[in-house]
Amino acid sequence: MARPRLLRRCLLAATLSAGLAASLVTGPARAEPAPVEAAPAAAAAVAFSDTFDGPAGAAVDSSKWQIETGDNVNNHERQYYTAGNRNAALDGQGHLVITARKENPAGYQCWYGTCQYTSARLNTSGKFTAQYGHVEARMKVPRGQGMWPAFWMLGTPVNWPDSGEIDIMENVGFEPSTVHGTLHGPGYSGAGGIGAGYTLPNGQVFADGFHTFAVDWAPDSITWSVDGTVYQRRTPADLGGKQWVFNRPYFLILNLAVGGYWPGDPDASTVFPQTLVVDHVSVTTSDSGAGGAIRGLAGKCVDVAAANSANGTPVQLYDCNGTAAQRWTVGADGTVRALGKCLDVSGGGTADGTAVQLWDCNGSAAQRWVVTAARDIVNPQADKCLDATGNSSANGTRLQIWTCTGGANQKWTVG
Repeated sequence: MARPRLLRRCLLAATLSAGLAASLVTGPARAEPAPVEAAPAAAAAVAFSDTFDGPAGAAVDSSKWQIETGDNVNNHERQYYTAGNRNAALDGQGHLVITARKENPAGYQCWYGTCQYTSARLNTSGKFTAQYGHVEARMKVPRGQGMWPAFWMLGTPVNWPDSGEIDIMENVGFEPSTVHGTLHGPGYSGAGGIGAGYTLPNGQVFADGFHTFAVDWAPDSITWSVDGTVYQRRTPADLGGKQWVFNRPYFLILNLAVGGYWPGDPDASTVFPQTLVVDHVSVTTSDSGAGGAIRGLAGKCVDVAAANSANGTPVQLYDCNGTAAQRWTVGADGTVRALGKCLDVSGGGTADGTAVQLWDCNGSAAQRWVVTAARDIVNPQADKCLDATGNSSANGTRLQIWTCTGGANQKWTVG
C-alpha cells in the first residue's frame, strides 16, 4: 500500500509536559521483515471504558479525556482543534460526536492564515495508559473528500518516532470503503510506516454504519481487526531489523482532521458539517499481561482450528506450537480471546456437549468465563466446565462445555 502519508503533529494541550510536543507521523501500509528487542515485564490487569452516557451537549468526561487545541502545520491539516464541547460533545444517546465544521467563530489563526475549519482531538495522556490487551472503538466515520478520522495510540514518554505510534484506524475520504492500520517507529515512520488496509466487501461504505476497530496487543505482536475480522498481524520480523518499540505503555487518541497531505483538502463536493460518531472505547488487558497458551489434557493446547478467525471456527485440542491460534488472552471482562475474537459457547447453549467456537466478541453470557483456582474454566451461564470431548487427547479433539467433574479433561493451565 504505497501512498505517501505525511507528518501529524501532536497538538498536546498546555497541561501536558513540553516533552510531549513532538512531531508525529502517519505512514502508509508497507511490509518489511526482522529481530526482537528485550522482553518487557508483564502489564497489570486494567480496563478502560467510556460509553459516552450523559446529557446531550455535555463535554466528555474530563477524568478520562483531555482536549487538545490548535492547528497542525506538519500535516498541512486545515482544521483548528477547539476546546470544550463546541466540536466534541455527547449526543444524549450514548455517543460522542466529534464534529468538523466549515467555520471560524473566534478568529482562529492557522499555519496557512485564517482558519477555515474547526474540529476536535482528544487523548488520555496523564489519565490512562495501556500496555497490551484488547483495544477497541465502535465508530461511524464521516464521509467526503478531505475527511481524516483516526483512532490511535502514542508511546510514553512521547519522543516520536522513537517512542512509537500505533494507528488502530485511519480513514481518508477518497477511500470510503477502506481503513488503515499502521505502526510507526524509529526508521519506519511517516511514509515508511508498516501496515495494511482493510476494505469492506461488495462496495460497502464505512460511513453508512457503525463498525468496531480493534487491536489485540501482546509482547512482540499486534493484530488488527474490523468487526472481529483479522486483517493483519505484525511482529518484530516485519521491521527489517529495525527496533520494535511497542512493549511500553501507550495512551489513546481520537480525532477528526480536515485536509492534509494524505487525504487532500475538501472540495466543492464535501458537505459540512461532518461527524465522527463514537459509540464506545474500551481497553481490556490480560490478567497475566499478555496472550499465552492454555494447556490441558496430555499437555496439549487449546487451539483455533487451522488458525481460521471466521465466526464458528471450532476450538480444539492440539499439539502446542506457539502460533497465534494458541495465544489466548484472559481478560478482566471475563472474555477469553484469540485472533481478535472470543471463545464462545455455540448458540449460547447450556446443555452438556454444547461445542465451543470462535466468534465476534459481543459481550454475551456465552462469552463469559471464570478461571478457578482449581484450574477449571467455567461458563457461569451454563455453570459448566470447558471440556475435551470424550476425555481424548488426540489432535483435533473438539472442546465443549460439560458438567464439572474434576476430571483431567477439564483441567487447564493458563499462560
